[in-house]
Amino acid sequence: MVSLAMLVVMAGCAVYLFLKGTLAQGVTMICNALIASFAAFGFYEWLANYLVKYSPGVVVWAPMICFLLLFVLVFAILQAVAMQISKEKIDFGKLPEQIGRPVAGVILGYIITGHLLVAAAMAPIPSEYPYPRFDERNPNPSNPSKALLSPDGFVAGLFGTVSTGSLSPLGEPKSFAMLHAGFLDQLHLNRLKSKDVSLMTEKTAIDVPRKDGVWDAPDNLRDLEGKPVPVQAGKNLMLVRVEIPKNAMKDASKFTLAQLRLVCGPRTGATHPLAAKGEAVYPIGYIGSGGRLETKSLAEVITVDPAKVPGDKLTMDLAFHVPTNLTPVLIEFKRNNVARVSTPAAAEDAPQPIPFGSSAPQAAPRSAPPADQSAEPGQTPPPPNRQKQRGLSDISRSVTGDVGEEN
Repeated sequence: MVSLAMLVVMAGCAVYLFLKGTLAQGVTMICNALIASFAAFGFYEWLANYLVKYSPGVVVWAPMICFLLLFVLVFAILQAVAMQISKEKIDFGKLPEQIGRPVAGVILGYIITGHLLVAAAMAPIPSEYPYPRFDERNPNPSNPSKALLSPDGFVAGLFGTVSTGSLSPLGEPKSFAMLHAGFLDQLHLNRLKSKDVSLMTEKTAIDVPRKDGVWDAPDNLRDLEGKPVPVQAGKNLMLVRVEIPKNAMKDASKFTLAQLRLVCGPRTGATHPLAAKGEAVYPIGYIGSGGRLETKSLAEVITVDPAKVPGDKLTMDLAFHVPTNLTPVLIEFKRNNVARVSTPAAAEDAPQPIPFGSSAPQAAPRSAPPADQSAEPGQTPPPPNRQKQRGLSDISRSVTGDVGEEN
């Protein structure tokens, strides 16, 4: 169905330009479509934030609506300007026109189809639409299915390439290819169990430790059967500690591991790590009872009872196979939570893995702080102001510069 619709759109554009347009108009429309594409990818989250702010009822539809609106609106404006500028008809000759018009129409239809597929993947509809990118029961992120000629992959990849370091010109340079590494996979995997789990969260739904929150898995790590955990060739098995606040359990108490992604960047010590190209890896499981690795399918729905969560947050030590030439940079949860992770801890500083749902042990202070001399007898001195790094539930913050902000 998708392939047929794609061919219809491409054929329609080719026939229109062949009968009604010119080669110059076709080339202009392609350029306008690409500019509109960059505007849609670059600003749809920012615009969706305002739409959600004033129309909360459309929160899950907001990204798709804003993406399509920006693409169509910018394309229409550019076309109107182009028509005013080029009132005289440009003719390259009979043969170039007869060949060039339909070719330009096919390219234009290809670009338009790519954006329609991306918009459909943003919508809260079953994961088999617009096409089943992954197996519903056992998804494999390294082997996605693709639409005919992969037009959605082309437009998303093109913007990822041209956006390197350009999403925050007044702050830290960022790249769409880092903030949304594997963008199409992210959209499709997030919707695997959309009937059972939410696609977005209303509140900030992830916390990460500011220090020693990422470390190499211990050599003696075993699975539930007591067997050593195999490590894939060319990869390191790493643990990442993620915490879900209890006040965000309304939308986060049900999730799949496909909704958790670790975005990794080059091990080059770059000045601006968010400006590089990222690679997303997905968890193979988490530390369960007895400190053993409990492997899970990405499609399995994990349900948490908030009443049984000790303390004020759920703690998970997730296991990832990270390529040896990459280092973790971001952790992302569902569609609208992202946080910077700490640099990998040295072996001697690696924390003790804790079972899923248990309270993380509090780090002992290196030295006891001096007593507050200003406190009156019988009064308890105020606790120190502790900072923590928060995930970002505002769907536009990953673009506007608040990725990894500290509160």
